[in-house]
Amino acid sequence: MEADKFRDALKQVGKRVSELAQNITNEEQTKNAFIMPFFQALGYDIFNPLEFVPEFTADYGIKKGEKVDYAIIIDGQPQILVECKSITEELTKHDSQLFRYFGTTTSKFGILTNGREYKFYTDLDEPNKMDSTPFLTIDITNIKDNQFSEVIKFHKENFNIDNIVSSASELKYLNNLKTFLSENITNPSDAFLKYLVSEIYEGVKTQSILDTFRPTIIKGFNQFITERVNEKLSAALNTSVETKSEPISNEETTEVTPKSEIVTTPDELEAYTVVKMVLKDTIEPERVYYRDNRSYFNVLLDNNIKKWIIRYRSNSSRSSIEIRGLGNYNIETPLDISKYAKEIIEVVQKYM
Repeated sequence: MEADKFRDALKQVGKRVSELAQNITNEEQTKNAFIMPFFQALGYDIFNPLEFVPEFTADYGIKKGEKVDYAIIIDGQPQILVECKSITEELTKHDSQLFRYFGTTTSKFGILTNGREYKFYTDLDEPNKMDSTPFLTIDITNIKDNQFSEVIKFHKENFNIDNIVSSASELKYLNNLKTFLSENITNPSDAFLKYLVSEIYEGVKTQSILDTFRPTIIKGFNQFITERVNEKLSAALNTSVETKSEPISNEETTEVTPKSEIVTTPDELEAYTVVKMVLKDTIEPERVYYRDNRSYFNVLLDNNIKKWIIRYRSNSSRSSIEIRGLGNYNIETPLDISKYAKEIIEVVQKYM
C-alpha cells in the first residue's frame, strides 16, 4: 500500500467527518457515512459479507445471539472486531461491551469507534483477554503524523499480527505516560504533587503545604517546557545556513534544488538540533550547519558538504538517518538520533 495514497484517503475520510458530523444523529448513519468509508480506505471490501461481516455473532457464556457490529475476516478467521457507536456518543462507557465480545472469538484486535474517534485494543496484559486501555487512539479529523505509520499496519495489504503486536506494547505505555503527564502538568493529582514536593521540600507534606505548592509546580512545568522549546529553536536558528553549493568532487555530489522549492520541516530542524546537542562536548556548536534539499536533509561540519555527518530522510511511512561511512538506521522520531551519539562523534572526530 502506497503510504501517500493511504494518508490522502484517511484525510478525505476525516474531512468528510468534519463536514457532515453535525447532520448525523444515530449509529446507523454513523456507520454508513463515516465508519464504512474508513475501513474501505484500509483496503477492505466493505460489501463482501465474507470479508467484512456485519452483525457478527459473538456469543458470551449463557448469553446467546450476542452480536458485534463488524468482524473483519482474514485467512478465514475473524481477526478484527469492530464495535460502533453514534458520533453523538462518547466511547468510554462502552469499553466493556467490546471487552465481552473479544474473549469469545479468535480475534486478536478490537476497534471501538464513534466515527470520529478510533480506539485500538489487543491482549497485551493477558492472552485472549482484551486490555482495559487501548494501545492506539486516533481522531480521524486530526491524525498526528506518527499515527499514520501505525494505522497503515491495519491496511489489508499490510496486515500482519506479529508486526502490529510488536509495536503495540510500546505504543500503549507510551500513550499512557503521555496522557498521565498531560493531565498532571495542568492539574496535578495529590499523589503526583506529593512526590514532586518531596523532591524540593523537606518539611511535612500536609494537604495545606501541597495546596500551597500546587501553583508553583504548574508554573514550573510550563516554564520548563517553554524553555526547552526555546532552546531548541534558538540552537536551530542561531547558525548561518548557506543554501548554494560549493564546488565539490563527483563523490560528494548532492542534489542542487532552487531555494524556493525547499521546505525545511520542524522535524528536520529538530534532527539538526539533536546532532548539535550530541556534539556539544566534542566541537563548538557554531561549526555545525545544515543544508536542505528535496532528497534528504544534510547536517554537516564547517558548512562544507564534503564534511557531511548525517543525512536525514523522512516520509509518511518511516524516517531514517544515514551516518557517514557507518550505515543507515530507521528511527521513530528525530530525538532517536541521540541513540547514535557514539557513531556521530566518531564521524566528526575523523574530520578533526
